[in-house]
Amino acid sequence: MKILDWYILKRYLGTFSTMILLFIPIGIIVDLSEKIDNILEHEVPLDAVLKYYLDFTIYFANLLFPLFVFLSVIWFTSKLANKTEIIAFLSSGVSFWRFLRPYMIGAVIICVGALAMGLFLAPKASLGFNEFRYSYLKKNKKVQETKNVYKRLNDTVYLYASDFKPVDKSASNFTLEYFKGNTLVTKISARKITYKDSLYELSNYVRRDVTDKGDIIVKERKKDTLLPFNIEEFTPVTYVAETLNYMELNEFINKESKRGSSDINRYKVVAYKRWSIPISAFILTVIGVAVSSMKRRGGMGINLAVGISLAFIFIFLDKVLGTLAKQSDFSPIVAVWFPNVSFGILAIYLLYNAKR
Repeated sequence: MKILDWYILKRYLGTFSTMILLFIPIGIIVDLSEKIDNILEHEVPLDAVLKYYLDFTIYFANLLFPLFVFLSVIWFTSKLANKTEIIAFLSSGVSFWRFLRPYMIGAVIICVGALAMGLFLAPKASLGFNEFRYSYLKKNKKVQETKNVYKRLNDTVYLYASDFKPVDKSASNFTLEYFKGNTLVTKISARKITYKDSLYELSNYVRRDVTDKGDIIVKERKKDTLLPFNIEEFTPVTYVAETLNYMELNEFINKESKRGSSDINRYKVVAYKRWSIPISAFILTVIGVAVSSMKRRGGMGINLAVGISLAFIFIFLDKVLGTLAKQSDFSPIVAVWFPNVSFGILAIYLLYNAKR
């Protein structure tokens, strides 16, 4: 690797690291200012708070890293252009494609790191991030409740509950039904079900077995038993999808597909984004170089304005199409990859004009 490569690569990675070190503490301060009253009211242990903000850092660094990449490239490339360093590089016989090479090397490094974070590290951070909010912050507990949960466990078993609270692993108005073909053979119901020590505690337990000789009904005020499902079957969509690593998420999606889950698109959006977000580092890097490599009369401000506008359009498309896929039959893979494909085409166009 030559002097030019090291020079640009160090500036790229250094500016990117500085962006993260500047913005993440600001995010922590803003978040802490919003939650400090709840933290003090609930007397949250200091170690839990520190772990939460470690998870918070990983969670939001993974979420916002494409924006940091984009702003980093525009920032330091604009400085190179304003100092006429780019003109000096190209005048010395370096082609524009050769000038672009260290940017691509930097994008590869960041992409690999972001991929490892998104596939394995970020899900663990998301789990800790959500558990802290739902365990200690009173105002978020309502968000944690899931209303009218209905699941098909397999072709013959269905479960239902009117409310589920992961905080205490309990659900209300629980029903578990076993079918043979289209015929109900067994129905178990309870006013409340709670998961404790690998067993389910059912209050106001009622079991009804349908036989040829009539129905057999068993009632108990309280019953501890094993049931053929995991408590995670009730877990809210965002909570379960974000907290599984890539292999676990794929296995979960396959299982939910066989069950005919109505939320399958939500899970697929999360899975596809584990790959699309890191890949966006390449596209945004190319756009950033193309936008900021020319010396403009307005200086760095014009480049930053154009870059920030493009970044918000990218984020807007990503969020709107992701929400559309989650709440309708719109293809998840199209929703997730459309921003990358459309901005990839834009990157090629801008790069061609910048080269000229």
